[in-house]
Amino acid sequence: MERDNVSTGATTEFLLLGFSELLRLRVLLFLIFLIVHLLTLAGNMMIFAAVVMEPSRPPMLFFLCQLSAIELCYTLVVVPKALLSLVVVDGSTISFLGCAAQMHLFVALGGAECFLLAAMSYDRYVAICQPLRYAAVMSEGLCLRLALMCGLGAFAVALGLTAGGFPPPLHASHRIDHFFCDVPAVLHLACTQSYIPELPLLAACVLLLLLPFLLILVSYVCIAVALLHIASSVGRGKAFSTCISQLAITLLHYGCATFIYIRPKSSYSPARDKVVSLVYTNLTPLMYPLIYSLRNKEIRGILRKMLRRK
Repeated sequence: MERDNVSTGATTEFLLLGFSELLRLRVLLFLIFLIVHLLTLAGNMMIFAAVVMEPSRPPMLFFLCQLSAIELCYTLVVVPKALLSLVVVDGSTISFLGCAAQMHLFVALGGAECFLLAAMSYDRYVAICQPLRYAAVMSEGLCLRLALMCGLGAFAVALGLTAGGFPPPLHASHRIDHFFCDVPAVLHLACTQSYIPELPLLAACVLLLLLPFLLILVSYVCIAVALLHIASSVGRGKAFSTCISQLAITLLHYGCATFIYIRPKSSYSPARDKVVSLVYTNLTPLMYPLIYSLRNKEIRGILRKMLRRK
């Protein structure tokens, strides 16, 4: 009650309930999340360092390095607060500005990843459909511009979402039934049944999810058409194998994001959302380096060279 009363007088802080309903399991959950978090940091840092140390980096490795950097920041924005919520029995507090900053960074990094996946699909399209022009089209300058556009575009959209939708008209308690300031969890605090507070989220979903997804879909439709014209089944298999890793990453990322963000407010379920959020904030970033290190021959070669140097 005292913690609620601190925040009822003015919107100065929120109370993140986290996993307060799982008191008996919080020690086990803390150890599991900590191990997964450390493995995620180690895997992405290893790929990031391996690509940075490589003197000649093709475009796919350049984008993969940026993806690892995004995942590192992504987990650092969310996971430490989640671990803290397991340590504090009654939930952890977060300031008004801290909640806004966390929501903004989370959306910006997730959006940058969506744009980056679209850029990576374009890279695969040029490599398979226009192989003779690949070196000329995917120049270092274009890769740098695409990377910059991915980051700045997602940052601008996330800033608009945060400024336009935070905070919604709030209940008095300011208790967020989540382990971080996720957009649906914050919007669920709105004391109005109107859909107006959800309009900034809808606009952000169109720009950060739907638009990159359509670009990815167009790229892979063109790739599929090009693969059908390859007479050799071995050639088709080799060409398609270069896309499997990115397809797996895209399905994981868009599957979770679509479930969380593209749905009506009436279907919001705190317990279910926390489970899905655990997947895309803890397990998915861990799977990215595993998928790429197992599927990408260039990454495996760089890692082997780095281990030999050690």
